[in-house]
Amino acid sequence: MTTTNKGEISKFIEKYYLHFNAAALVDAAKGYEDQLAKGSKMLVSLAGAMSTAEIGKIFAEMIRQDKVQIISCTGANLEEDIMNLVAHSHYKRVPNYRDLTPQEEWDLMEKGLNRVTDTCIPEEEAFRRLQNHIFKIWKDAEEKGERFFPHEFMYKMLLSGVLEEYYEIDIKNSWMFAAAEKNLPIIVPGWEDSTMGNIFASYVLKGELKASTMKSGIEYMTFLADWYTNNSKDGIGFFQIGGGIAGDFPICVVPMLYQDMERTDTPFWSYFCQISDSTTSYGSYSGAVPNEKITWGKLDVDTPKFIIESDATIVAPLIFAYLLDM
Repeated sequence: MTTTNKGEISKFIEKYYLHFNAAALVDAAKGYEDQLAKGSKMLVSLAGAMSTAEIGKIFAEMIRQDKVQIISCTGANLEEDIMNLVAHSHYKRVPNYRDLTPQEEWDLMEKGLNRVTDTCIPEEEAFRRLQNHIFKIWKDAEEKGERFFPHEFMYKMLLSGVLEEYYEIDIKNSWMFAAAEKNLPIIVPGWEDSTMGNIFASYVLKGELKASTMKSGIEYMTFLADWYTNNSKDGIGFFQIGGGIAGDFPICVVPMLYQDMERTDTPFWSYFCQISDSTTSYGSYSGAVPNEKITWGKLDVDTPKFIIESDATIVAPLIFAYLLDM
């Protein structure tokens, strides 16, 4: 790929990132670029707490520029981008988080500050602020006999404008708002373990909502199966940030279609990259090398494969900057 139109960040990366994980970063970025250039689509999976790490500042632009066509994320990443949108000034950074005593951790909890590494999410301004509005949307759908996926309910809330009075960051830095504007498909496996998932479950336990109002994980898988079938003619790449269910759930759609549905013309994922600091041990999915996925019918022998063993909060923005010609 030519670098004539590349910006200063991209030129810096190409000049100095020449070996080891640095070189893998460049190779993966160029491979991603090649996929898009030949008309392939790209799935990006978000694990960890990338939304709390404010990945939206650059990921939203990736969405706006059509450099990602489908997302798989944890329920935490789905909601935490919106929480940051409406409660940013109430977040508390704790740079000395490694030195906190159990009592200091308890004190944060009593203040309604739930810690994610060095960042505390404010319960009242973030969780409860969203709860008041999302419950009305859930209830309204139920009364109409409608059912939606978790991300579709979030889209409805964002696009309705009910949160605008609370905005504390520039809306262009919210990847969820960028996705909502495009009605981008999102897969949210294991949504129930998120804060909003817990809150929804509490309403079911209290008899105020029906569990069936929320579409399930199996329905996410069947939706993904149809989407993959309809969009894989020119290939679909897989760009995985972190590990866990956000990556494992969607990548399994290929062997499911090929083996269980016996659709042997189903193409494998056409590109694979994972950013992870997980070690290859104890059967860890997050730490498995890409070649292991060949044995599971997810990747082909000649699928471009990349693994960058580093911190995703450092690596992902650099790759996205390269793809955005920054």
